[in-house]
Amino acid sequence: MKLWQKNTSLNKQVETFTVGKDRELDIWLAPYDVIGSMAHATMLEKVGLLTEEEKDTLLSGLKTILTEIENGKFEIADGVEDVHSQVEFLLTERLGDVGKKLHMGRSRNDQVLLDLKMFFRAEIWELAKHIEQLSDTLIAQSNKFKDVLMPGYTHMQVAMPSSFGLWFGAYAESLVDDLVVLHGAYEVSNRNPLGSAAGYGASFPLDRKMTTELLGFDDLSWNVVYAQMGRGKTELIIANAIATVATTLSKLAMDTCMFAGQNFGFFKFPDELTTGSSIMPHKKNPDVMELVRAKCHQLAALPAQVLAITAGLPSGYHRDFQQVKEVLLPAFGMLHDCLEMTRMMMESAEVNPDLLSAPIYDYLFSVEDVNNLVLQGIPFRDAYKQVGMMIEEGKYTPSRKVNHTHEGSIGNLCNDKINAKTTQALERFGYTKIEKILTALQK
Repeated sequence: MKLWQKNTSLNKQVETFTVGKDRELDIWLAPYDVIGSMAHATMLEKVGLLTEEEKDTLLSGLKTILTEIENGKFEIADGVEDVHSQVEFLLTERLGDVGKKLHMGRSRNDQVLLDLKMFFRAEIWELAKHIEQLSDTLIAQSNKFKDVLMPGYTHMQVAMPSSFGLWFGAYAESLVDDLVVLHGAYEVSNRNPLGSAAGYGASFPLDRKMTTELLGFDDLSWNVVYAQMGRGKTELIIANAIATVATTLSKLAMDTCMFAGQNFGFFKFPDELTTGSSIMPHKKNPDVMELVRAKCHQLAALPAQVLAITAGLPSGYHRDFQQVKEVLLPAFGMLHDCLEMTRMMMESAEVNPDLLSAPIYDYLFSVEDVNNLVLQGIPFRDAYKQVGMMIEEGKYTPSRKVNHTHEGSIGNLCNDKINAKTTQALERFGYTKIEKILTALQK
């Protein structure tokens, strides 16, 4: 039996096709659906649509369901379309007619919007914390290997001296920008759509500000039509934020796979973190980072998938949005896995401490020698030509000395500044406050 069903039974093929993966994916939304219903019931009593006794009965029933969800004992039964229907059916089965009153003033359209926004802001915060862990590892490695030089490249050609400190630290600072973009997606998610119903509000005297406060949202989605129009757009913004993080990880993975090869030999990983070959006994393959690279390329394509599903839709709700859940919700888990595996690999990386002694890196130091001549009073263009002629004539011998002291250079990594930026970016989320509000609602 469907919530909307009258006397006609739905064709089984149509049911299977239209439900899709909702039963599977909605399990992730289940705790948020129950918590959102707690706030809704509390508000309904405040505006006189439920008695205090009815509210208390509903809250008790919802808390029982929430406990079942937390203990892994909740499931969406065959023939039930989604989590919203399952929760309402359970309440009605267990509590009687009062369970049928919970849906006053809302639609499954604003229910799923609410569930998704609560899910999104929680998952974005978890990603932010995971990014912090990776950043901490990168900064620790940067500090540990700050004095170990490595070649820097432009156009894939040996260019100038770099260091492992610079390389690790560069990706830590890239993650700061990713946190800024994630926070933008978090802000869009942190607006309450509840009470917009099917996109046109309700004639009940709802108190939408009350549910906003009860659920810890920063603000309302004020216009009820836009609350529904925001579905698809919110997911696109989040997909772009996920793709931004993935782009950082894919570049780091590409560097790692290349630099770990024997032709580079910049660093290696412990045997237990690499895989072998069925035919070549010497192989130690960086499969983890290759898979990180591939998965992050998949995530980089996520915005295009969301846009392809939602672009050109008119205002109002459309079943097309169901497909967005299928591509976006699993993406959080994929990105969490990539962040964790990258952290593990970076933490275990063993660098080559004597890398630049090889003759192939002699020309790395040409700019250093040009600058040394400039410091002796020779004009830059003359110094450049002098060193260039020595290289052309095969007479160049590098000094192999590096003296970089400005901010962000080899000798002055400014990792403390990067750490401070990371902390500042994380503090802007404020999700710990939301956690306290939601905990209070469940008591």
